Amino acid sequence: MLRTCMIADYLRPYAQWRIDRPGPRNVRAAIGLIDAAAYVEHLDESSRVIVRMAKAGCFALGRFNPGAEGEQIIRAWHYDDAAGGPADLLEALASAAEQGLQPRPREAETTPA
Repeated sequence: MLRTCMIADYLRPYAQWRIDRPGPRNVRAAIGLIDAAAYVEHLDESSRVIVRMAKAGCFALGRFNPGAEGEQIIRAWHYDDAAGGPADLLEALASAAEQGLQPRPREAETTPA
């Protein structure tokens, strides 16, 4: 399955989840996710954002997994405002996945006195 289709297939249930809830913010969020799913299906597999997500491990085990932070981004997409388009969503997902690859700084070790 194409990576772009994996992303679109991942976004659609979140759009449906929003559609099933009342209120204008849920409608706005659903439309934003549907728009993003349609947009990503037309991207080339070699587009920079898709390659970045692949390098960050978002397509392991043959399915799209944006990670915990990426899922939060998707769940909140266009809920509070409609700023940003589908490319911005994908950029945010790629950035979040890349941040997940960064080693976390160690906390300063203390030695017992």
